[in-house]
Amino acid sequence: MFLAALSAILGCGSTPPPCREAPSAPTVIVASRAKRSEPVAASAPASPIEERYGLDARRIIEAARARSTAFERLRELTDGVGHRLSGSPALDRAVEWADKSLKADGHDNVRREKVMVPHWERGAESAEIVSPVRRPIAILGLGGSEGTPKRGIEGDVLVVRSFDELEKAGEQVKGKIVLYDVPMRPYDEEKGSGYGEAVPFRSSGPSRASKLGAKAVLVRSLATASLRTPHTGATRFEDGVKKIPAAAVSTEEAALIARLAEGGAPVRLRLAMGARQLPDAPSANVIAEIVGREKPDEIVLIGAHLDSWDVGQGAHDDGAGCVMVMQALTTIRSLGLRPRRTIRVVLFTNEENGLAGAKAYAADHAAEIPRHVLGLEADSGGFAPFGFNVEVPKEREAAVQATVTQIAKLLEPVGALKVTAEHSGADLIPLVKQGMPGVGYVTAGERYFDYHHSEADTLDKVDPKMLADGVAAIAVLAYVVADLEERL
Repeated sequence: MFLAALSAILGCGSTPPPCREAPSAPTVIVASRAKRSEPVAASAPASPIEERYGLDARRIIEAARARSTAFERLRELTDGVGHRLSGSPALDRAVEWADKSLKADGHDNVRREKVMVPHWERGAESAEIVSPVRRPIAILGLGGSEGTPKRGIEGDVLVVRSFDELEKAGEQVKGKIVLYDVPMRPYDEEKGSGYGEAVPFRSSGPSRASKLGAKAVLVRSLATASLRTPHTGATRFEDGVKKIPAAAVSTEEAALIARLAEGGAPVRLRLAMGARQLPDAPSANVIAEIVGREKPDEIVLIGAHLDSWDVGQGAHDDGAGCVMVMQALTTIRSLGLRPRRTIRVVLFTNEENGLAGAKAYAADHAAEIPRHVLGLEADSGGFAPFGFNVEVPKEREAAVQATVTQIAKLLEPVGALKVTAEHSGADLIPLVKQGMPGVGYVTAGERYFDYHHSEADTLDKVDPKMLADGVAAIAVLAYVVADLEERL
């Protein structure tokens, strides 16, 4: 799956890694790797899980579908707070909102756990082609990028379509503005999205070009649809490599620049970026629980990330995930269902450009990690449920996947049937490394990368009914795993 590849690409140094510590690629990509499972045949014998939890699952699904609370909560977060990049006052407001909302729902042990997070600011940005034609172009700086001098920079463009082309260019790279004109492959039902193949050009492309002397980098947006809308994301520079200005450019204008370059005349650009890295800022993970009735020290974690990029509203990425896990907990509580084990919601801070919240949670709860029965991450948008990715050591994979598959059969009404052995989620990385089974909630996100990390990721793109079905899928899985007689 591309997330594994992504991890290898980004490394400790950001969105992939041998160490796998980097801003995540959304779980939605995995969903697209397989077709939806066929509905379970009516004549198939019921498993013990189906027999024991069938009624509870139906009650949870009916309750989730009967309420519009998740969408209303998402409206509060997106329209009321808006985008919320790490270190920003908006993220502070989102933390306050989440804390108050979870307390209002009557949950146990609602609290904030302090985290210091990176604080990168975009500043004013502009770019234009100055020859052989004169035309402004739409850009979004990449998180972690360096700014330009106030007067901006100007340079000739070198267009490349692979890292091999970049390396072969050698001395030609010096002093150039490198454009990675690499279209992201469209979604395919069998192969999934092309994000994993394209993301290295954003995550490590600027660093690689800087090593060869480039003065700036433009990356064709990682997008499956565009109306001159750039899509941002994180980039990381290797230790010892000079940071340079780096920005995403709309797909239309990347193609224009490439066509002009093919015409033979030098293409010259002017670029101005006010990006800057500030000292780390205080933030917090927000936590709430339903305490288990028999084994309160054993924990089923359901999480999402509260931060977003500083464009759009972060509606699908990952406001939808936040409200789904919040409302999943509230739905279980509202039905009077108190499982054997504790269900804990964690809204992680700083997933997009650092994973500081995930790392802090793992450190703060180090003694508890062996008692984490399961961790679920919702970071694939608010689209229709598709299934779950299971990430556990090979020796446990078959057993855990079999149990999750039995639970998924309870979710036929909402379509969350597909269970695959894949990466679970970025915020779960530190916990999965220590042996906790990880599960990624996966949506049918064919359109996810139309909106991802762009101004288009807004509330109007979210379907309230699909969002409610996501609440149901997460609530059923969490409740059943928390209530099973034997630990998963």
